Amino acid sequence: MSSLGEAITTARRALGVTQEELAEAAGVTQAALSRYENDLREPESEALARLADALGVTVPFLRSASSVRGAMAVDAHMRKRATAKATTWRQLESRLNMYRMHVRHLMEEVSLRAQQRIPTFDPIDTDAADAARMVRMQWRMPIGPVRSLVRWVEAAGCIVLAEDFGTTRVDGLSQWVDDYPVMMINVVAPIDRVRLTIGHELGHLCLHSSEPTLDMEDEATRFAAEFLMPEEVIRPQLRNLTLGRLHDLKREWGTSMQAIIERAYDLQVITSAKRTNLYKSLGNRGWRTREPLSDELPPEVPALAQSISEAMADKGLSREEIAEMAGFSDADRNTLFVAPTRRLRAV
Repeated sequence: MSSLGEAITTARRALGVTQEELAEAAGVTQAALSRYENDLREPESEALARLADALGVTVPFLRSASSVRGAMAVDAHMRKRATAKATTWRQLESRLNMYRMHVRHLMEEVSLRAQQRIPTFDPIDTDAADAARMVRMQWRMPIGPVRSLVRWVEAAGCIVLAEDFGTTRVDGLSQWVDDYPVMMINVVAPIDRVRLTIGHELGHLCLHSSEPTLDMEDEATRFAAEFLMPEEVIRPQLRNLTLGRLHDLKREWGTSMQAIIERAYDLQVITSAKRTNLYKSLGNRGWRTREPLSDELPPEVPALAQSISEAMADKGLSREEIAEMAGFSDADRNTLFVAPTRRLRAV
């Protein structure tokens, strides 16, 4: 069972503020806030209301977050580079946890009917590539490249949030909230990397919904590779790889040239020496850090959260009512389910 202190701490970290800054904004002492966060003392109703307002949430949200089964600050699945600062990913992890709790808070009032579902597998019993093939079959996806990847994921009830993480060291995060998965994607990355990140996080949601594994990052990467570049279709296209061929394949599959090189190597279509030579060719042209063609790929734009907001607005709910249902203190703090602004028309 989570605690109220855990909920306050997670909300504060998500905003990126210190205990001192939150204490000042809420009109409490830092010593008192420290006791609240460590569950040494529960805040009085007035103090809790001020804390909630400073955090941009409602008191019922904090109360429900503290009563949810399982920790509020659940470790998120995360696609990050080794050099990512711990403070950076902890803040992003807190933001994801806040989002999943806002989703849970809203879903107590609203039901979401998904066309598909994200299936889960035991990675001990099911190979990552086999899991990817089964998901494609269950979703009845066309053979070949995946078009509009984010639409397929959202059609399975996953709320995808695209944000600027303020760093290039973390690409994405994901986590389940009850029956609803939530995913955060870093929009500063090129589209080919965004697509690989969505595939990677989908792999985590499918394979690691209950228990992490020692090889979970490798499993998610192999899932993404098979999901985005199915072996049966892409293998014949990976022979005789050249830079020109890599250009063509990137346009067709919507994945980076480096991901295509890795796919060819993993499938043993090219040798280690050929792989090295291709990477040298990319490096000589400065393409290891910034590949060409990425700007030409169709963007992946999430729409499910916005669609939920519009559906609620169409039922007559105001921006303030939607914000309150999602646990935000006011409509301006609601960054998740943003209802469209209704304009009066002259008649």
